[in-house]
Amino acid sequence: MEALKVSSAELVKRARARIREVETADAISMVSDPDVVIVDLRDVRERERFGFIPGSFHCPRGMAEFWIDPESPYFKDIFGQKKTFLFHCASGWRSALTVAQLNDMGFECAHVRDGFNDWVTAGGPVEKPQ
Repeated sequence: MEALKVSSAELVKRARARIREVETADAISMVSDPDVVIVDLRDVRERERFGFIPGSFHCPRGMAEFWIDPESPYFKDIFGQKKTFLFHCASGWRSALTVAQLNDMGFECAHVRDGFNDWVTAGGPVEKPQ
């Protein structure tokens, strides 16, 4: 296989250089803030297996650009609210790329720098599916 022009790690590095990143401890302190929507980009199987942040909204990574766009037939009303949106994935890579793309679209948001795995390690609240 030919070498890629840009690695995935480089894409994440470039995204992180131009987006707002929230440290895990700060994100944990935001969990009960009614003006903050925590958006989980992980696959549904990850949420089932490892749990999720209480009150988080699940938005599969592949749908984010469509769900935030009011002109898309897939638009979700939650993204039309005047809230602070904080995205996360497992380790912060997918969410960094997503937030960079959404910011490019004009949707202001941030992400949890080190993701759900660090959230768990730091003792953040986790809910398990029923």
